[in-house]
Amino acid sequence: MSRTPAPVRPAEIVVDLAAIRANARLLRATSGVQLIAVVKADGYGHGLVEAARAAQQGGAEWIAAATLDEALALRAAGIDGRLLCWLTAPGADYAAAADADLDVTAYSVAELDAIAAAVGTRAEPVRIQLKVDTGLSRGGAPRTEWPDLFARARAGEQEGTWRVTGVWSHLACADEPDHPANDAQEQAYRDALELAARHGLDPEIRHLANSAAALLRPSARFDAVRCGIAVYGLDPAPGHTHDVGLVPAMTVRAPLAMVKELAPGDAVSYGHRWTADRPTTVGLVPLGYGDGIPRHASVHATPGTAAQVAVDGKRRPIRGRVCMDQFMVDLGGDRPPVGTEVIVFGPPSLGGPTAQDWAEACGTINYEIVTRIGGRMARRYVDSDLAADSTIARGGE
Repeated sequence: MSRTPAPVRPAEIVVDLAAIRANARLLRATSGVQLIAVVKADGYGHGLVEAARAAQQGGAEWIAAATLDEALALRAAGIDGRLLCWLTAPGADYAAAADADLDVTAYSVAELDAIAAAVGTRAEPVRIQLKVDTGLSRGGAPRTEWPDLFARARAGEQEGTWRVTGVWSHLACADEPDHPANDAQEQAYRDALELAARHGLDPEIRHLANSAAALLRPSARFDAVRCGIAVYGLDPAPGHTHDVGLVPAMTVRAPLAMVKELAPGDAVSYGHRWTADRPTTVGLVPLGYGDGIPRHASVHATPGTAAQVAVDGKRRPIRGRVCMDQFMVDLGGDRPPVGTEVIVFGPPSLGGPTAQDWAEACGTINYEIVTRIGGRMARRYVDSDLAADSTIARGGE
């Protein structure tokens, strides 16, 4: 009996909004404090606005974006409620941030002065948060500058320029729960809070924990947890977290575009880095590094650990170099019909590889796998709670 292939969809990213809602609900319940859902970098590849809406529906009291542009785009799309951003550069439009009712983060006295100059004599004080560096040595005020930062922040409150709504920091090693930096940073953060209080500051929320700490370090939860990757259902600390029920929201799929036979000695793709040692078949998947597929998914992999996809219910390893627009997989002599669905990665329930599997094959983290994916693919939204979906172009509304 001949098989009738299912309707062929183009290469696409499928995002289940119900999974994001459920993950937000779970993180909120597990932590027992307010949830700040982080949607930076286009919602870690899942869609900036759609991820924010779903997280709010799941109970997130706050939405957070890295850049001012991201936060303003969320407001323009109708995302209301509390919205935090933290990464600005000289010349940032703080007046626009105030007009959009954002909570903007300051790292320094100079940044506070710039905010004061930009907002002028507004009738209502603007909302700011202060970030302190407790050991990541990245953004945030170093310890030597905390006294001046807190003094200037308090003076601005007394002048009615702003209200300090938060004091926060970020952990460097939360995905390694036994790393001594975690204790050191948490103590440094407590020191910062004590010093802020001595300067008269009484922030609305104190937040230190990222996704990993939200799950693994209860002492770091304070008033809120700031979760990014876990909101999208991916493990923030593989090998350390137990299964709390997070559900990956993203599936990447494509149609099989071609099947061909190889004889022993036939080599595949640029540089002939893989040569067949037996008769086999290979399939062409119409995705490449132009779409965010890591080029080193096969080239730099240890033999036997190349990234895999699922075709016709079986795991199929990548063979040869990933190209800009396409890559090849070993079908092991099978000849599935052209148009057969290829699952690049997705939730375990689909039976194919996960984003974490790809991360391990590529020597990276699952954050990078989902955030970099996209390129020319459409992003389609489904809601497994409602059995409804919609399709939009990547980055569109």
